[in-house]
Amino acid sequence: MNTGEKDWDKKGWKDVPIAGLITEPGTARRYKTGEWRTHRPVWDPEKCINCLLCWIYCPDSAIQVKDGKVVGIDLEHCKGCGICAHECPSKVRAINMVLESEAEAEDGEKVKEETMREGEEGEKERKEERKGEGGNEK
Repeated sequence: MNTGEKDWDKKGWKDVPIAGLITEPGTARRYKTGEWRTHRPVWDPEKCINCLLCWIYCPDSAIQVKDGKVVGIDLEHCKGCGICAHECPSKVRAINMVLESEAEAEDGEKVKEETMREGEEGEKERKEERKGEGGNEK
């Protein structure tokens, strides 16, 4: 069965082959399995010592590495198994598992804060522009 890229985008969990078998080469990246998670790994770059144990043991290749250093986690493919957090050295604990619902709520707050901050910065710029044009500042 030869399917185009658009066909893969439309497939749901019921359309994935039994046991998630890879039926043809190069198709694993098409399965966005991150929505299956109940727990999400949260990586703290400040704590990370780049031992790469998480990268070695991750069964989904979700740990993103560039130039020998962890740069993030591919949440579109991470299934939330927690192996990365388990393998992270106990003295470091740069990866912690949190409930997906809590992580989503925190993400929403961050977006809200960023939006508010951008709005405040934009307002300051507009006031400075009006001031420079000799307009009244409100």
